[in-house]
Amino acid sequence: MRQSGEKRVVSGMRPTGPLHLGHYFGVLKNWVKFQEEYTCFFFVADWHALTSEYAEPHGIKPFVAELVKDWLASGLDPEKAVIFQQSQIKEHAELNLLLSMITPLGWLERNPTYKEIRQELISKDLNTHGFLGYPVLQAADILIYLPDFVPVGHDQLPQLELTREIARRFNHLYGDLFVEPQAKLTVSAKLPGLDGRKMSKSYGNCIYLGDEPEALRPKVMSMLTDTKRMRRKDPGDPETCNLFPYHLLVTPETDREEIRRKCTLAEWGCVDCKELMLGRLEEFLTPLRDRRRQYDNPEIIREILHTGNKKAVEEAAVIMERVREKLGFNF
Repeated sequence: MRQSGEKRVVSGMRPTGPLHLGHYFGVLKNWVKFQEEYTCFFFVADWHALTSEYAEPHGIKPFVAELVKDWLASGLDPEKAVIFQQSQIKEHAELNLLLSMITPLGWLERNPTYKEIRQELISKDLNTHGFLGYPVLQAADILIYLPDFVPVGHDQLPQLELTREIARRFNHLYGDLFVEPQAKLTVSAKLPGLDGRKMSKSYGNCIYLGDEPEALRPKVMSMLTDTKRMRRKDPGDPETCNLFPYHLLVTPETDREEIRRKCTLAEWGCVDCKELMLGRLEEFLTPLRDRRRQYDNPEIIREILHTGNKKAVEEAAVIMERVREKLGFNF
């Protein structure tokens, strides 16, 4: 149970495919830092995956283990954070049901994240109760652990505010119980996809954490660069180049200044820049791939999730008992 003075963080990811560089620099790097500072609950959001993948649920299970392997390879430690699987904690579903009874429909329909995801996944039929109501399930996922903070980017603030409003409404109706978690603002990795759009699995424009050299090279060499630089002798502008944000993340600062100089003076071409980037990415990804192979035995992942699930249930069960007391449903 929660100790005096303890600060908590809760967050999760959907197992809908392999993780890419945007996930690492935008999310996982922060999670690794947080596990040293707070009591952290990180969950595989497999029920959330059903909101868009309900027609092919068999595709979710394989990615549960793959997601956890990416987490561990990135530095998450099951001895320092509770790593668990959402669908194995039935209390999440119970709280989701009860919170859905008090959440106004208008709150869900106005949710900007709802509109954004519908636009991004335009090829999928998302006219379902589950997709419209996923913010309530997300609120249940968060509130059930009474966290102080939820790590989010600026674009996710409206979603967290909806969770806070649901907590506020429950406390108003039934008495204080839930904490209104604060945003733990994280610096979003400004990392475009290979084609210049947002890096997204649905766009097929990602560099994945598990990409081997034979997959990485053609991706890097085909990347969109500075669209205004039509010829080798034209001076470039790193600030508008699709490639330079990658250098900002994986290339030492002293080398970045050299890149700026050579690009703006047209002393080298985009292919030269890509070759350097390929080497830097290999240096970055190789240790991640090596650590990931240490968890290829499925029994290791099962044991980590089993232990994490047990810890999560112990916490969630206590809160659900208090929820039932507030509602008069404890017999």
